[in-house]
Amino acid sequence: MYYLCHCKQQLTNQTILTMAKIALGTWGSGKYNKENPLPEESDRGKKYNPVLPQLEALTDEMKSIGEKYGASCSQIGIAWAIAKGTMPIIGATKERHVLEAAEAVKIQLTAEEVARLEQLAEATGIDTRGDWEHSME
Repeated sequence: MYYLCHCKQQLTNQTILTMAKIALGTWGSGKYNKENPLPEESDRGKKYNPVLPQLEALTDEMKSIGEKYGASCSQIGIAWAIAKGTMPIIGATKERHVLEAAEAVKIQLTAEEVARLEQLAEATGIDTRGDWEHSME
């Protein structure tokens, strides 16, 4: 799983990814939204369904950018991570996830697109880090 914003911490001058806003396996895929929430009884549904309305502007922008590049929301999230100088770790459960992630390396987001995604992610006010995650500061 991989996320946008609340995503970097400095450690010996290297930027590393930590958990943050856009979970590709949850809403970053573009599959789930307030009209099409996760199953209510699932752990993810209990955690993320209440915040889906707050994510709408961000996921809409990811879809819009994706249309420009002929890419999915997930690929835009991966492209964002690469644009930030990181090597994203992708949690793939299906072959198509791996193939889609490999195609994402071809996408070069503009500085404006990166900034816009970060602005929208920050504006959600959501911190999706799991209970197991701790600050490296």
